[in-house]
Parts: sequence; structure tokens; C-alpha cells
Amino acid sequence: MIKSMTGFGKQTVETQNDKFTIEIRTLNSKQFDLNTKIPARLREYEPGIRKLSGQRLLRGKVDLMINIEPKTAQSAPGLNHTLAGHFYREIKELANVLGIELSEQVLSVILRMPEVWSVPEEETDPEEWGLLAENINLAMDAVDRFRISEGETLQKDFRLRIEKIKKLLSEVGLFESERTQNIKQRIKSNLANLANEIQQDKNRLEQEMIFYMEKLDITEEKIRLKKHCDYFIETLNGEETPGKKLIFIGQEIGREINTLGSKANDANIQKLVVLMKDELEKIKEQLFNIL
Repeated sequence: MIKSMTGFGKQTVETQNDKFTIEIRTLNSKQFDLNTKIPARLREYEPGIRKLSGQRLLRGKVDLMINIEPKTAQSAPGLNHTLAGHFYREIKELANVLGIELSEQVLSVILRMPEVWSVPEEETDPEEWGLLAENINLAMDAVDRFRISEGETLQKDFRLRIEKIKKLLSEVGLFESERTQNIKQRIKSNLANLANEIQQDKNRLEQEMIFYMEKLDITEEKIRLKKHCDYFIETLNGEETPGKKLIFIGQEIGREINTLGSKANDANIQKLVVLMKDELEKIKEQLFNIL
């Protein structure tokens, strides 16, 4: 079962003094890229959070946020009167120098300064951290369920589009007989125009004919394309994190489709090739979102 790199998980836990809200959002990325936004009192646990995130989430761009809402006035931010008064006096002195009057809005400006509000320094005790770590894991479980759900949808879509490519490939055979006749007719027509030159060097003609027929033969491309499609489905069903491998297989499928198109020399087969490319492009758009 494949997983998408897109996920979301949220968990809330309350202690005696605080309410913790944990949110994890993940998006696609080539590597594991973690961005954390956590309170200062939890900084000592950040290395552990990073290690756990890497082990659980594996790959993708991850935003992990922990927010603390104080439940008591004791742990709520307090106003630093000394600092606020200092700012007011400095602003008032500047206003006197400039010869302007202070507006009532000055107070609201001062109150928006982050240094004016201070949070009581607290430490997270081991028991509280244990509870918080447990809920971080639960939030990651939610992310994993989200990724699995998204992956199921993508897996169904991939199977459908690979089957469409294989069906279009099978339809190539419907036009091969006509294609062969058209090629033979073109060769005969060209031979008639070059009758004199043919009499002069029959050996060279045979060599050129063999090279020309081999160049236009699409049997190997058809066989390889089908095998690549089968391998894509096999990898899709058989590996837990096949994202990178599926990208490589998709590239091989694209090469065979392109070669088939360049060698076709037939309008009907070219149309089938265009439809195959369209299905493959839709697959490739989503492959970068697979874990």
C-alpha cells in the first residue's frame, strides 16, 4: 500500500496548568525537511522531536507546531510595566524634540511590542513531557492515516492509467498490417524511381533495406513498454515506500513511448502514442507526491 506525502494530524492534551495543541502538516519534498515551531520551554526536547519525526514520517516537507494556552493566570503572559514605561518616556522625549503631540494610539503601539509582554519562565517536568510525547506520536498516527487514505486514491488512479496505456499499446497491433503495407509501398515506389542505381549496386541495396526495416521495427519497444508497465504495477503493490523507484520506472515508460512514436511512421499509431503520453503525464504529476 503506497502513501502520499500529503498529510495532516492534530492532537490536544491538557495538563493542570496548560493546554497543548500539536499540529503536523506534511507536503511532498525530495528529502525530509522539518520545520518546527515550538515554545522556548520545550527547546531542550527539540532534538528528540526531530529524531522521532524523521523515523515516523520518513520523507517530505514537515511543519510541526506546538502551541501552549495557559489555563491559569499564573502561567499567562504578564505586562512588564518598567519596560513599557521606559518606551513611553523615550517616545515622549522624541515627540518633544520634534515638536509634536503624542496621540493616544502610542499606548497601543507600545503594548504590541513583544518585549513588553513576558511569559513566566517554566520548565516542563518529565511527566508532562511524557504525556506530550505520547500525543505527538498520536498526531503522527493521524498523519499516517491521512497519508494512507490519500495513497489509496492515488494507487487506484495509477492502476487505471497504466491499464489505459497497456490497452492503447494493444491497439497498436490493429494498425501494424496496414503500416507494413504502406512502408512496402513507399519502398517499391522509391525503388522504381531508382531502378538504374539499383542495377549498379545490388549488395548495397540489400544492406540499406535491412537497415531500414530494422530501424522501423517496433516489436522490441512494444515488449519493453509492456514489461515496464507490469513492473510499475508490481512495484506499486509490493513496496511500502516505492515513490523514487516509481519515478524511475515512469521515466523508462516515457522513453519507450517516445521511441515507439518516432519509429511509427503511421498516423493512427501516432495518435495512440499521444494518448499514452497524456496518461503518463498525469501519472508523473502525482508520482512526486508518493512516499
